[in-house]
Amino acid sequence: MPHIERTAHVGWDGNLARGAGAIDAGSGAFAQLPYSLPSRVGEPGGKTSPEELLAAAHGGCITMSMAGELTAAGTPPGRLDTSCTIVMDEVEGQGHQIVGSRVEIVARVDGVDDATLQMILARAHADCPFSRLLERAGAQVSVSARLA
Repeated sequence: MPHIERTAHVGWDGNLARGAGAIDAGSGAFAQLPYSLPSRVGEPGGKTSPEELLAAAHGGCITMSMAGELTAAGTPPGRLDTSCTIVMDEVEGQGHQIVGSRVEIVARVDGVDDATLQMILARAHADCPFSRLLERAGAQVSVSARLA
């Protein structure tokens, strides 16, 4: 895989408690995604958070990895539906930290039994750069997959 760089621009106005910001993708894929402290620690209210964006990134990465592994095995998926939940919590002496990521995949794929799906999931997880990054950072990463 080639060297990859991607950029996002973040603007913030005001203090932490009452301020707000917006996130733009350098690619133009999204613009002005609003976020704030209240949307980060409470009800989102239509705004995003860094943790939600990390969940999207991890979920997107492992889904692509799973599609690649299934395709390499000669059984390309019809559809993969992935849910990823990032968990942030207070860690004593370290403040708030990302402590976990839970990934659940529902796979619509012909010619694969559950045992094969689990083997492919293990390879997809091992090959996913976001899974490896989170694990190196000490987060508990759990992945599961089931056939639709």
